[in-house]
This record gives sequence, structure tokens and C-alpha cells, in this order.
Amino acid sequence: MTVNAIGEYTATPRDVQANFHGMQLLYVYWEKHLMYCSAFALLVAPSLTFGDFIDQMFMGVIQAHPDSAKIDFSQALWLLNDQPFTPDYAASLEANGIDHKSLLRLSTPGLNGVQGSCS
Repeated sequence: MTVNAIGEYTATPRDVQANFHGMQLLYVYWEKHLMYCSAFALLVAPSLTFGDFIDQMFMGVIQAHPDSAKIDFSQALWLLNDQPFTPDYAASLEANGIDHKSLLRLSTPGLNGVQGSCS
């Protein structure tokens, strides 16, 4: 089907980083754990270290899942905006190249959801 434009789109997005008072949005998706049906949208400080993000924020978000206590982050596989990514846990999110509205995807080998159901 052909689509015809009806004019130039001139609206200003309201979710630009400048509107988050020094914070930024970070989306995080845990592969094969569909108990959480989509990526989490988290408000984070760019200066937060990756390790503190995991310990202080992400683990709290996923703690209801039985696999969360079994995660071995030394074996975790990460994608940042669909590119392979090896985080520096001591460096800030910003220093790790994680910017406003980045998508982190976490894969945890050997953990495939409740009874291997990917849920």
C-alpha cells in the first residue's frame, strides 16, 4: 500500500534527555525471561557505575523472578543497542557508552526462565 505524507512533522519530542533533569532513560531486557514481557524503562544517573546499577537498581527490579538469585554476571552476555558489549562494572554508565534511551539486552546462559519455559 502506498502512503502519502500530509506534510512535514514538526512536533518536538517530549522525551529528550534535557527534560530529565540530569537523568536519562535506560531500557533493559532480560532474554528468555518473559515473566517480564518487555524491556524495563529505568531512570538512571549517567554517573552511576555499571556495578551499582546492577546491584542497586536492576537486581531489585528482577528479584521476583526465581532465576534472579542464580545469575552469574561473570558469564552474562550483553548487547548494547544490538551490538556486543562488555561492561566495565567500575565505570559509569556514561563511560560505558550507555546514553539516553539505550537498550541493554542481558542473556544469562543456563537460565531459561521458570522450569526452562522462557517465562
